[in-house]
Amino acid sequence: MKHPTKLTIVNDPIYGFITIPGPLIYNLIEHRYSQRLRRISQMGMSYLVYPGAHHTRFHHALGALHLMGRAVSVLRKKGVSISTEEEEALNIAILLHDIGHGPFSHAMEHSIVEGVSHEQISLFFMEALNKEYDGQLSLAIKLFKNQYHRNFFHQLISSQLDMDRMDYLKRDSFYTGVAEGAISSDRLIAMLNVKDDTLVVEEKGIYSVEKFIVARRLMYWQVYLHKTGLVAEQLLVKLLSRAKELTRNGEILPGSGPLVYFLNRDIDSDSFNEETLEIFSSLDDHDIISAMKQWMVHSDFVLKNISKMLIDRQLLKIKLQNEPFSEEKMQKKIEKLQKKYDISTHEATYFVFRGHISNQAYSMEKDTINLLTTQGKIVDVATASDQLNLKALAEEVTKYYMCYPKSDY
Repeated sequence: MKHPTKLTIVNDPIYGFITIPGPLIYNLIEHRYSQRLRRISQMGMSYLVYPGAHHTRFHHALGALHLMGRAVSVLRKKGVSISTEEEEALNIAILLHDIGHGPFSHAMEHSIVEGVSHEQISLFFMEALNKEYDGQLSLAIKLFKNQYHRNFFHQLISSQLDMDRMDYLKRDSFYTGVAEGAISSDRLIAMLNVKDDTLVVEEKGIYSVEKFIVARRLMYWQVYLHKTGLVAEQLLVKLLSRAKELTRNGEILPGSGPLVYFLNRDIDSDSFNEETLEIFSSLDDHDIISAMKQWMVHSDFVLKNISKMLIDRQLLKIKLQNEPFSEEKMQKKIEKLQKKYDISTHEATYFVFRGHISNQAYSMEKDTINLLTTQGKIVDVATASDQLNLKALAEEVTKYYMCYPKSDY
């Protein structure tokens, strides 16, 4: 099939007009692998908390691409040498960095496809596209895998201050209406520079970096780890695990071809082959929602009730605390549910479960955000900061949760 080569602009609600920077990028955006991202929610089931959060991975990919173009332009103006080939590779890598996400973004990684991260699947997609485009993605793959000799390129793609994070914070803040997550990506990018092959922020941009780190922490507690969104995502993981369990036991569940394929197989990184990738490329949110609507009338207690909970937003109750919930407390909830509905202990554990969540806005141990001082020294932003105690934000905070049915269930 002949690939189109038309160039175009896209009207984005966050940045205005985004120009597609070249025919190869355009063709990759138009490819069915990328178009699938239009059907993958950027924020999983967060729309059950924030009704506006219906934006997709496709939106995010275009936004990150736009920011990468801005970053390259700023660095070139400051004398950083970036060739046309390197620029295109950076654009490809950031455009495709999330192409491996499955339905509802993260749920698939913990249920149907086990032990295969979305980063690995993104790499599989990039390698497949590289074959299709006669090796034109080879340099982009090197950058994505951090195998290129210029280290700061990978930092632009994946680090604590990369184009990925800059876009999703700004975009998710916009679509959820959570103003605390709004960051000034323009200001942050304008302050970028390169020193000793390391991506740095000029010292006068320190307050923008501080705001970025604080915004990330607030977005995690208010949005990404919101307790209602958390219980919805956990229920989705439980639902898919139950569907897989029933399928293993010989039950034939209604569902789309791609979904049934994964329900019938135990897929890991070793067995994720070309056939698997091709079928994965047809799997999106609609497969899961359609299946849930059919499973709402299934005879299995677990499958039916979790599907109803998610479709009708009648979710489990969730409690959070600073210490782990006791086994005794769990067992009481499980026994109560067993007695009420005459179900097995195993079935009850799909509705009564516990876990933990962690929030670390900034890590001082790995790939730090570095400031370039006016004296030409490179220092960790947490060490240099005097406006806010960023060292405190580098502490990992863990909270424990327990989910169980509401009393009227």
